[in-house]
Amino acid sequence: MLLIMAVLISGCQSKQEKMKKELVDFIKKFDSVYIPLYKDSNLASWDASISGKPEDFKKSEGLQMKMVKLFADKESLKKLEEIKVSGMITDSLLLRQLDVLYRNFMMAKADTAKLNAAVRMQSAIEQKYGNFRAEVKGKKLNDNEVEDILKHSKDVNAQKEVWMAQKKIGPVVAADIIALVKKRNEIAKDLGFKNYHEMSLTLSEQDPKVISQLFEQLDSLTKNSFAEVKGEIDDYFVKYYKLKSKDELMPWNYQNRFFQEAPKIYDQDLDQYYKGKNLEVLDAAYYAGIGLPIDKMIKKSDLYGKPGKNQHAYSTDIDKNGDIRVLCNIVPNETWMGTMLHEFGHAVYFAGINHDLPFILRDPAHIFTTEAIAEMFGRFSTNPQWIKDNLGISEQEKMKIAETSLKTFRIQQLVFSRWAQLMYRFEKSMYENPDQDLNKLWWDLAEKYQMLKRPAGRNEPDWATKIHIALYPCYYHNYLLGELLASQLYYYMIKNIVKSDDYKFQSFTGNKEIGKFLKEKVFAPGMEFYWDDMIEKATGEKLTPKYYAMQFVK
Repeated sequence: MLLIMAVLISGCQSKQEKMKKELVDFIKKFDSVYIPLYKDSNLASWDASISGKPEDFKKSEGLQMKMVKLFADKESLKKLEEIKVSGMITDSLLLRQLDVLYRNFMMAKADTAKLNAAVRMQSAIEQKYGNFRAEVKGKKLNDNEVEDILKHSKDVNAQKEVWMAQKKIGPVVAADIIALVKKRNEIAKDLGFKNYHEMSLTLSEQDPKVISQLFEQLDSLTKNSFAEVKGEIDDYFVKYYKLKSKDELMPWNYQNRFFQEAPKIYDQDLDQYYKGKNLEVLDAAYYAGIGLPIDKMIKKSDLYGKPGKNQHAYSTDIDKNGDIRVLCNIVPNETWMGTMLHEFGHAVYFAGINHDLPFILRDPAHIFTTEAIAEMFGRFSTNPQWIKDNLGISEQEKMKIAETSLKTFRIQQLVFSRWAQLMYRFEKSMYENPDQDLNKLWWDLAEKYQMLKRPAGRNEPDWATKIHIALYPCYYHNYLLGELLASQLYYYMIKNIVKSDDYKFQSFTGNKEIGKFLKEKVFAPGMEFYWDDMIEKATGEKLTPKYYAMQFVK
């Protein structure tokens, strides 16, 4: 009997070693192709977003297709499935790599022609967005100029004209987006999912039912507080525009294109503190002060507007080995200060990931965990303590702006929370049925969650004017999850690192222990752990909305 057991154990160990070797060999071969392709693809995408040139987009598109081909290899998926089903991988780091690789290679179940078609379709749409400029009275306006007019003009007719002009991108791309949505759904069904939305969440380690339940919970938490805030906003604008009643207020009166940011309803101008300031210098000094230097990243970045350039902002880790860049279109105001803090929040996260990890695990624990860091730092541009510590205003000036700044901050979070509800529910419904009346769906949701009045008789694809729907699909809910984690981390660090019970007047300026904690507990693990396990290891709790509610919901 002992001899038989010894033989069985020996056989099991032999099979374990065989499976382990096969996985190690697979990863080695995969890395030899994937690592250089990953870098080349990111560089090409970066170049295209800077230049806007068709030839650069074509190059980027070609490399994306090579990436698609790599992950569409059916023999690779078969091998990974064999290793996974065997249950013989016991090493935690190898097991994590196997899990991540398997989810990525699930695309091999899809038709490669469909995958390539989706890449081409998305690239064509991106070019249309990149080259579009709103035109008013013969003058072309970039997004910064559109936002500036909507924010500062008291002429409701001028606001309407500009708002309508920037919405003209909708009909240009709407049919293309619907076709792309259907193509994405075909791919998802090839993989055994109902639609692309379900697939996207599941493959990123999010349970669609759990996310929907969380959004229902957040809806209940924020609905009444938002209604109060919206009433205050409307009362202000009736007087501001000298209207007769709230019924006259229209979507273009809320100071930005989508009512995704809080309008300025208080007599306070934070832009004055940033006017004439070098945002690069401010950003670099702040991050250096908390032990997260960004000087090298700034040198590789492209931070100012130019013709043809992507008008938005993003951060990218080109090679997962130190080449980290940020794209912005800076003007010296509070909004762009917040954006710079936000984007370099992503950047310091990328930089802090342990480069000794296997390449496939050198990413944030989840998309929303890097959003959490970006959002936590991005919040500081309106924080009176941060403005005092980094722009040198007096304590008296800080207290003068404090009440209004903190009220504005709360309104911003509530406004954004309701906007995120619209985005999440619109995309979920769109992928469930792309043939429905999407124009109507968009405004139905805007009325319900943002309490906006739809323009009478309007039947245009205003949903298609939001670039994320086409180019960054099924992503927006991660911004709101990021806000939850940002509050959770913020409260944890104030209590345990700053050791204070003052949760209002904090900026972390000059506190290198903050950077140390984030590097060790949040950044360095990369994707080594499942995202909720990482959060629990860092804060002692799994992701919870309670700190967000404590901070913003009364």
